[in-house]
This record gives sequence, C-alpha cells and structure tokens, in this order.
Amino acid sequence: MKKSGIFFLILILVTGCTNGTSESQGFFVTEQDADLMLSGIDFNNAGDPLLFNHNGGIATDGTHLILADRNNNRILIWNTLPEGNEEPNIVLGQKDFYTNNPGNGSDELSWPIAVATDGTHLIVADTWNHRILIWNSFPTENGQAADLVLETPEKPHDERGDLKWPWAVWTDGKKLVVTSTQAGQVFIWNEFPTENNQEPDVILANVDLGTPRSIASDGTHLAIGDHNARGTPSTPGGAKGTFFWNTFPTEDDQPYDFFVSNPFRMGEEQASDAIGGEWMFGPTVTEDGKLFALTNGGFLIWNAFPESEDDAPDLVLGDYSGYDFGGSQTGDGSGVAVAGEKVFISLANGNKVVVYNEIPTEISQKPDFALGSPNIDTNTFYSHYSITNGIPASNGESLFVASDFDAKLSVWKQIPDESGAYPDFVYNLSMRPLDSDLFEDTFVLAGHETVSIWDELPLKGQQPDRVYEGSIGNVLLQNLYGVALDDKYFYLSDKTAKKVYVYEGIPEADDNPVFTFSLDDAPGKLSSDGTYLVVGAPDPSDHDIEIYRIADISEESEPIILQSLGTFNSPAGVHVFGGQLFVSDTLNNQVYIWKDIEDAIALKKPDVVLGEQVRTEKEILPQIGKNKLFWPTSIWFDGSYLWVSELKFSFRILRFSPQEE
Repeated sequence: MKKSGIFFLILILVTGCTNGTSESQGFFVTEQDADLMLSGIDFNNAGDPLLFNHNGGIATDGTHLILADRNNNRILIWNTLPEGNEEPNIVLGQKDFYTNNPGNGSDELSWPIAVATDGTHLIVADTWNHRILIWNSFPTENGQAADLVLETPEKPHDERGDLKWPWAVWTDGKKLVVTSTQAGQVFIWNEFPTENNQEPDVILANVDLGTPRSIASDGTHLAIGDHNARGTPSTPGGAKGTFFWNTFPTEDDQPYDFFVSNPFRMGEEQASDAIGGEWMFGPTVTEDGKLFALTNGGFLIWNAFPESEDDAPDLVLGDYSGYDFGGSQTGDGSGVAVAGEKVFISLANGNKVVVYNEIPTEISQKPDFALGSPNIDTNTFYSHYSITNGIPASNGESLFVASDFDAKLSVWKQIPDESGAYPDFVYNLSMRPLDSDLFEDTFVLAGHETVSIWDELPLKGQQPDRVYEGSIGNVLLQNLYGVALDDKYFYLSDKTAKKVYVYEGIPEADDNPVFTFSLDDAPGKLSSDGTYLVVGAPDPSDHDIEIYRIADISEESEPIILQSLGTFNSPAGVHVFGGQLFVSDTLNNQVYIWKDIEDAIALKKPDVVLGEQVRTEKEILPQIGKNKLFWPTSIWFDGSYLWVSELKFSFRILRFSPQEE
C-alpha cells in the first residue's frame, strides 16, 4: 500500500465549530433560505474593504487605481496610487465596503469582471447582468449610479449584436471595444457612446471567435484573447489563443492577421521552453507602446505591440523565476495595469494584487508589495479557508469537503453551526478528487486515475488505508468522475470509458468488478442508498440522469432514464437517501427534491425546488443570496441537513435545514 507522499497534513486546530446536529422536524420548502454558508464570510458580507473575492480586471489613469472585485459584486477605487496595502477610497455596486449582494440597478453590479478608464470615463463589464456601465466622470461617492447603460434586452439569444456575458472592455476615450463573450462577438464604437443602448459601429462575429475574453490595443493594433477559439488555419480543431489585427478593424468581420495559441511560443527563442500559456489575460498597453499580459504560465512583456507570431515577448516571468505567476495564482479574469513605472497585477486565483514599484527587467525580480494580502506570498483564500468546487459529505455529526481545484480535504469534526466556521484541519491531497462517499465508518475519494479509501473516517489526521492508482483488477482507471458504496457494492464511474464498474464490497487491488455497465453518455457523480444507484451527468450538454434498482442489478441491467419532464440543464450532482432523491441542476441554478424517488421515476414534478428562478429572454441568471443558487453542483443530505456546493464562480457551500411543520 502506498502511503508516503500521498498526503501532507496541515493541522489547523482552529475554533469556530460547535455542535450542530439539527433536531428540526418537517421537510424542505421551495425557495427556502439557506441557514449557513461556509467557504466565505457570511451572506451579504464581504468581510473587509481589503478582503477580495476573486478580483478580476484592473485599470489606472496614472492617478486612480480601479479593481473589479468580482465575486464581491463591487468595484474598488483608490483615488491615489497605493504605496502599500492601503484601503480603497470608493466602492461601486455597494453602499459600503462590507455588503456584497448582487443587483441589477444602475448603482448595482452582478459579477463584474473588467474595468477600463481613459482618465475621464469609467467603464465596467457588468458580466452577469449582460451590460456595460459607464460613468462619464470619475465617481466620488460610494454606490454612485452609472450615467449610461449599454445592453441589448430586445436582441434574441446569440443573434448578431447580442451583448451577452461581456468579459472585457477597452477605451482610449475615443473608441470603445467590448467583448460579447457568450455570443462570440466583439463590439466596436468608433466614437465613445453618449446614449443608453447605443449600437456599435463595427461587429466582429464571423471571424473564428468562440468566447472572446480579453482586449489589448494601442489604438492602432487590436488583440482579442479567446477561451474557445473556433477553427483557424493553424488550429483547425479550435484552440485557446489570441487573435491579432495589425490595423484597427473598420469593417464588420474584418479578418484577423494572425492567431497565436500560446504566447510563450511566439518567436523561435521561446519555442523550446514554452510553459503553460493559453490566451492573454487582462492585457494592457503603456503610453510608450509596451504590451503587458498574463497567462496561466506567467507574466509577459513585449517592448512593442506584436505584429507577427514571430514577435517573442521580451521578458517572461513564470513559475521558474523570482515569483510564481503560474495558473495557481493567475486564472481567467486576471489583469495588468501600468502607471508610469508602477505595475499592478491582479491575480484572480491568488486573491490579491501584487505591485512592482518599477517595471521589472529581470526574471528574478519579485513584486514589492501586495494589495488585499499582508504580503506577496499569502493567498487569503487559504488563510480564510475558502474552498473551490467543494464536494461535501457528512454523517450528520462531522463534515468532510473535498476539492479538485485545490487538491484539499477540509474536515469539521463536528457539524459547523455558524457561517464562515473554519475546519478543524485540512489535508493537502496528492490527487484531485471529483467525488466522495461515506458509508458507516468508511470514507472514499475518487478522481481521474486515483481512489483513496479510509477504513475509519479521517477525523484524526490519518492517511488513507488504501490508495489505488491507474487500475483496480482488470479495470484501467482513466477519468474517474463518481464513487459510491453501500452495504453490498462499491461503484466507480469513468467518464472517458463511459462505464460504471460495480465491485462486491470494498475492492482489493487485484479484484475485478462483478458488473460493468456501458453507457451511451459519459457518467458523472454517483450516489447509492442501498436500494437505488443514481448516476449524474458531468457535462453541460447532458440533460438526464440514470437510476438503477440495486436489487435487480445484473450485467444486463438497463438504467431508468430520468429527464425530469425535460427540465434538466446539466444535472451534475445527485444524492439518494432513504428513497429521497436530490438533484442539483447546475445551469438552471436549482436543486430538485423528491420525497420519493419513485415519483421522480414516474416523471412527477419535484416536491421542493431550492433556488430562485429568474428568467429573462436570454437565460436563467444565476444569483447569490440566501434563497438563490449560483451553479450548484455537489450535494449531500445527511438526514439532518442538505449541503449544496456551488461551482467555480461562487465557491460557497450552503447548508439547508428542514423546516418545522
């Protein structure tokens, strides 16, 4: 059995957890409030003016500094450039520096990603409200309303000219450029807009754009970073990368001049040591023409705007240099702003802004200080025990939350009974779990090519008793997505193989499954209560779940396909408990609950729907609130509480309690 190097245990032994097993009677109620939130401060509570939550785009006019504090639904403004970890002077989107609820008024924001300024105007990409907000002069008061709103409420979904999920903005005070990210378009105003909902002069749509997410320009050249670029001559299957125009587009769908799938590969000099790298995050151009950009691989500087794929960056700072600008800190939405010699780098996954007092010229140079953190090395996500893509499991007495993104397992010995409660300890995992399960005293994690099993619940910091990597018996573990166990069987789902493997009891390393189910669609998370096995869907394109009656399981078993009257939109999380079925419908931002799984099988409507459904002509908008959900994924009911984890863009773990009748 492999033990050494599997886990490094971080014993935290912090306070904040109390006895909390619910004695509530009754059942859940449609659109009820969650009563507790972990992986955050509290409901409608940012915690502090300098406690960011996945800060995004950043901009400066040489005097002010503006930061999009994305998940706190606010814009922070420093009236003078900070020289240390100084509090901002003004907040937009909120009335003060402590609230963080979203809204759609002209003085409110919902998940703002990007900012831009020419020194007079302030422009904000109010992403989940599908609009651009413009202040015609610099705001001077907290919560000040925008002067102009650009949106397209009457446009059909993804039609040409549809402003959908704007991710980036750029201006020089004359032109304005905006990405309509989800519609795969870029809008250009040749003159700065002066009216609400003023239509753009130029639209780039049919030019291989997929989900454009960043803009760089010096007023002559234009670069658009794209997360899902469609097929290009050099990448016919599509790729992440950046499109370049050597002259500013003046006509609809003006062809780009070249496409780069990895900025590190620009120029022969960089080809041999290319690391990471995708499209450019939050690029900016200085007055003297330098281009600064981030990628998952690091921080790049060009002394002049690139005009071909052979124009290599002049300086590359990555995880091999003086400071780690790798993907664990940067991430989509990160950005750069430059004021004279001062360089501000917003690190979305590092949850801080690091600052150079002078433009770096050597790869060994470290930033001089940080905003939003006591130093350049501290990530306040971890010091406040935030969890990305949480996977909860509970026996009603203790709570376990794994994370694939963070490769961690957080453990509360007793059920927390207050928001923001810290775990008792956290494991650093050497695997990235995608699902977990517990049955009696056994706890298991599965993800990708690895299964880890504890014969006793990991309440003492102990390492797993068994770790299987690569295979179990004759089964090749390729991309494990789900795990479940009950008093008879142990189940694994493999997304790549499109199979569910069923073992009799906890398997030994050389045990073969007793049954193997081959599925038409890739299986996701699993759940069993000993009577039913439920299989979730891992991809947004999947719209159903599958159910097996365990007493009837055989090699020839055919699943019951549950489509919930056609309403599922990526049912990523599934949980069955005592014949009750819980399904997290991720892109519908809801959790469905049936008191009797047989009612679900009979295609009856769920008894309870958690999460407020806000419909527009374009989509169901995710929200953050006590009775609102933002991409719910992993779920778990322990008989007392329902735990709901939100995916990627929210990071909350919510507790719902049955309501007294």
